[in-house]
Amino acid sequence: METKRKLYIETYGCQMNFSDTQIVNSIMTSHDFETTDHINNADLIFINTCSIRDNAEKRVRARLQEFKRFKKQKPGLIIGVLGCMAERLKEQLVEQEKMVDVIVGPDAYRDLPRLLNIAETGQKAINVILSTDETYADISPVRFDGSGVTAYISIMRGCENFCSYCVVPYTRGRERSRDPHTIIDEAAALFAEGYREITLLGQNVNSYQCNDDTGFPELLARVAAIDPTLRVRFATSHPKDLSDNLLQTMATWPNICRSIHLPVQSGSDRMLKLMNRKYTRDWYLNRIQAIRQFLPDCALSTDIISGFPTETEEDHQQTLDLMREVGYDYAYMFKYSERPNTLAAKKYKDDIAEEIKSRRLREIIDLQQELSLRSNQKDIGKTYDVLIENESKKSKKELSGRNSHNKVVVFPRMNHQPGDYVRVKITDCTPATLRGKIVNQ
Repeated sequence: METKRKLYIETYGCQMNFSDTQIVNSIMTSHDFETTDHINNADLIFINTCSIRDNAEKRVRARLQEFKRFKKQKPGLIIGVLGCMAERLKEQLVEQEKMVDVIVGPDAYRDLPRLLNIAETGQKAINVILSTDETYADISPVRFDGSGVTAYISIMRGCENFCSYCVVPYTRGRERSRDPHTIIDEAAALFAEGYREITLLGQNVNSYQCNDDTGFPELLARVAAIDPTLRVRFATSHPKDLSDNLLQTMATWPNICRSIHLPVQSGSDRMLKLMNRKYTRDWYLNRIQAIRQFLPDCALSTDIISGFPTETEEDHQQTLDLMREVGYDYAYMFKYSERPNTLAAKKYKDDIAEEIKSRRLREIIDLQQELSLRSNQKDIGKTYDVLIENESKKSKKELSGRNSHNKVVVFPRMNHQPGDYVRVKITDCTPATLRGKIVNQ
């Protein structure tokens, strides 16, 4: 029996990248490869990249340098760069990273077998052509999630919002949505395999729209209807497209999780305009008010950028004030990182000193720590349905899962396993985690 060649993949960046890695796994395992967790055994190494922030690209560059030693140990080893960074930096990667053999953009994964054949002849193999219709809808991803409990489904690709700081429209192309039937079939198959939570992914899921006039609220309801024990989440929502119809749908289906990620980026109208976010502070707060109206217990998370060009102390204080007004449960917070060829890079000088960016970011993080702790403290004494995902990272005697509000809950193991639902009464907390004990079902 012929031994299959070994594929090792490292993935950087967002949930979309992890979903893409599963698509690549599927393509390669159908072409005589099998995946391995041990890089030393690999015949093929892929690194799936992200270009959202400069730090992500620096990490990839550093990792590529580390791969040199594997190439020396195994001369036939092929190294490939996938994803957004491959599309954005194709020429530089060819010139500067001599050990890289294959460069493939996010719309060209079907071409990987042909590109590998080229690379095996000693030539550089490149395909970074963006597509107007590729959604990989017919490819069943190879899941490598260790728990077998949670899974991601990409429902659309690309973005057309053109936020001035963001490279995604340039690296992932125009927005296009998958046929809803393929999404429903994939979700139903995952449930049949034992998965109990599915997250629907898109750069802006709110703008999902298929040719048969199915919008995102209708799609969400159809996934939720598969089974009441299947939890459904989604990410990410753009505030300008968050409709009352979507909120009504969430309120109708108890198994659609009570958690919305709604990136704000800044609390200043001036900054929002420069960022080309297409909404105002008042519009955003109106959407928060609507969420509170339809889903009073809904958890809220956000993204915030510190130190965008020309940001003043007043702009920064407006962001802090908005954070207090909304009371986010958690947030992803970053310093502004100029990305080449974006509108911001072309029009605005990156004029905020690094120490000011860092100080403002620290203030944002400190405030969010307070808000997260306050939010979690309110949960003490309450009882939640928790879907067990895995063992606690700190102790095998404890299990870890999340409630509908996307909060991590840790509790004693007892006789339960990943995939079980348990009722947990919250007894203590940190800013990041709830702790509790299982109560009678």
